[in-house]
Amino acid sequence: MSDATTKAKPRVGISREAMYEIIRNPVITEKATALSEKNTVVFRVSMEATKPQIAAAVEGLFGVRVEGVNTLIAKGKTKRFRGRPGKRSDLKKAYVRLAAGQTIDLSTGLA
Repeated sequence: MSDATTKAKPRVGISREAMYEIIRNPVITEKATALSEKNTVVFRVSMEATKPQIAAAVEGLFGVRVEGVNTLIAKGKTKRFRGRPGKRSDLKKAYVRLAAGQTIDLSTGLA
């Protein structure tokens, strides 16, 4: 019964404040910039954020339609700081695939 021209069902309703807690910051690297040509944007997100929450936050903050979200958790490296061992924090990244024709301009700030 569903077809490509119908609107997507609305995502989980969350507050604007919660959206900012879920989406920490965009990842601006060569790989992420190359992926933007394929309608994919990369964000650092909260470790507790789920894929539906990330999709709802991106749709709410940027006003775009999200087709899919892939996440990964990068484990923190063990490094030395002034001769003492330390550990970098773990981080979670979300690769957000946008619908065809949708874009997010990361060079401008959010209102």
